[in-house]
Amino acid sequence: MLDSRRSVFFIIPTLNGGGSERVIVTLLRHLDRSNFRLTLAVVDTREAVYRDDVPEDVEFIDLGCVRVRYALPRIARLIWQRRPDVVFSTLGHLNLALAIIRPLLPDGVRYLARESSIVSEIIRNSCALSIWGWAYRHFYRRFDAVVCQSRYMRDDLVVNFALPAERMVVINNPVDVERILRLAVVPLVTGFEQKNGSDGNALIHLVSAGRLVQNKGFDLLIEALALCGDSQLRLTILGEGPLHGNLVRLAQYRGVAQQVRFVGFQKNPYPFFAQADAFVLSSRYEGFPNVVLEALACRTSVIATPAPGGVKEILEHVDGCMVADSVTAEGLAKAIKGMAFGKPLSADVVVPYEVKKIVGRYEYEFT
Repeated sequence: MLDSRRSVFFIIPTLNGGGSERVIVTLLRHLDRSNFRLTLAVVDTREAVYRDDVPEDVEFIDLGCVRVRYALPRIARLIWQRRPDVVFSTLGHLNLALAIIRPLLPDGVRYLARESSIVSEIIRNSCALSIWGWAYRHFYRRFDAVVCQSRYMRDDLVVNFALPAERMVVINNPVDVERILRLAVVPLVTGFEQKNGSDGNALIHLVSAGRLVQNKGFDLLIEALALCGDSQLRLTILGEGPLHGNLVRLAQYRGVAQQVRFVGFQKNPYPFFAQADAFVLSSRYEGFPNVVLEALACRTSVIATPAPGGVKEILEHVDGCMVADSVTAEGLAKAIKGMAFGKPLSADVVVPYEVKKIVGRYEYEFT
């Protein structure tokens, strides 16, 4: 019997513990199987922490490579062999690679890219990537559409890289509230059970999460904690990355090592979010931070830097959250000290990002 469903071929560099990977897995879980036949190809599966979260009815292809450039010949062959209706990729370096080889790929396929960050900020913060600006201007227009997570991201691509506005589609990241709340009740023995300090006053538990790299700004957060000068504050940081040692030493140097805990990558971060008094996003720039949506889904207040990207778009109208006045340790410290902890959040704040609504937007683009 002829299968009339649309064939969608997802391509992603890894299934490691990042936000883009979580978004892809969420889409794969919720796309309508009566209309779509799904394939997921992964370049490097060596640390695929989300492999078991990929639904069984999704065809899984391990491209068996350690770099995107090595996987391109196999990706091209697969697209020629399968002739899917849609090829959907995410993360800038993979998107660029596919855009460059687009003339070598078959016509009659809809090529979509999901941009994952603020390109001008990436280039500004890394001289080695200055050629990316030229590449984005010349090759990204080869996609039939580019999914931007925020209005800021769309405007960045249109204004700074001269990409056609009509091909930029704003689709926010999805939040699977039902799943998050189910996972958030898993018991933890983490230090959150300590409610009062040695002086009997209530402790304030802050949590933050992300890869321990420069743009996530955990150095700003540790500095802010020190500037607060409040021994009742406790900070738990979830994540792994190359700056772990530097951040541990910074906490020691600034005299707050006893207030900061590093608990590594957590596949289920939601109990940490749910039990905290506030989630803190300290990023220097962001695309559209999933962790903020997930914290809000847990009814946890958020304190954030005004990072270039979608942060302010999420929080600007959310009562009970706070955006700092600058992307600095001083700005974060001021926000933390000015936060009214314990104010309950409305469940309605995540309604615009509910998974069914966002998946429906993607289904429209895949049709």
